[in-house]
Amino acid sequence: MAVRLKDIARDLGVSLITVSKALRGKNDISEETRQRVLTRMAELNYRPNMLARGLASGKSYIVGLVVPDLLHPFFAEFAKSLNGVLRRNNYGLILASSEENPELEQQEIQNVLARGIDALVIASCQPALRGFYGIEDQSTPFVLIDRDFPHLRAHFVGTDDYAAGRLATRHLVQVGRRRIAHIAGPDLSPSADRMRGYKDELTASGILVRQSYIISSSYVEELGEVAGNRIMRKLLDRRPRPDAVFCYNDLTAIGAMSAVMSAGLAIPDDIAFVGCGNVRYSEHLRTPLSSVDQSTSELGEQAGKLALELIGSDCTAPRQIRLQPRLIIRASSQKSAPPARGTSVGKGQSSGRIRSSSRR
Repeated sequence: MAVRLKDIARDLGVSLITVSKALRGKNDISEETRQRVLTRMAELNYRPNMLARGLASGKSYIVGLVVPDLLHPFFAEFAKSLNGVLRRNNYGLILASSEENPELEQQEIQNVLARGIDALVIASCQPALRGFYGIEDQSTPFVLIDRDFPHLRAHFVGTDDYAAGRLATRHLVQVGRRRIAHIAGPDLSPSADRMRGYKDELTASGILVRQSYIISSSYVEELGEVAGNRIMRKLLDRRPRPDAVFCYNDLTAIGAMSAVMSAGLAIPDDIAFVGCGNVRYSEHLRTPLSSVDQSTSELGEQAGKLALELIGSDCTAPRQIRLQPRLIIRASSQKSAPPARGTSVGKGQSSGRIRSSSRR
């Protein structure tokens, strides 16, 4: 027989309302009482009836997540972290992939909205703002992640990608590189901001920005290593040949490094590399990859907390939460590199610092 809240209340000698408040995290009961209730729930393996709870509250207790690629390390880690936040608050998660297809993304958004979700989290592949027409008119609150649309009044959680571009490029300049190439991503805000940071840092260092050293690809997310390998082979034909490469993401950097090793060149002696994302296996590669850490798990935490905060609230001022990146230095960019360490961007800014603001 299923355990009911009234059973727990009777066991502990408290009211049903007190048990309900403990379950919902209300702050008008003592912490001691809350812990007694939660401990007893765990002992009895209590599972709330979400259907009944939803009918009573008018909520589904479900959040939707639409991302370009569920297999990509960044989005997989983000989804895991987001789900952890929701689980702790008795919420479930529905996942959908747009496969970097704007039309499919709109279909998936409508599909998850039709399930009556309480909030939507989106990493959009829309090439233009008009792709969001209609979505922002929905009553369901939504949070953009990773990819921002500056002219859209929307909540956003992501990394300071401009700072990431400057941070990676500055490191390559500091280790003595002057012919620094950039493998760029699709025409979306992360790629545009990282490229802008790359260019500005070169200019600030008195180094000429060579357009021939910048190659973009719309498929670096899906193809990853394949795209990086193909683009790097083109860069190897440039004269003079680049002596360093800042890559849009780690998968692209892995493919690019493979092309360099296949050409009989040494890393970092001949060409140094810095990626972006700091995926879990970057330090275990044949040549461990220096990478800009985006604090992916923290992004998932922040997005989950913001989505829950927006549910049932009348918050209208869009909030912008941006994490400051940090550079993890490994052997791909520096000989005899010291143990991996975080380097924050900008004087006085600590690693992983969060910037939160309201935009009007």
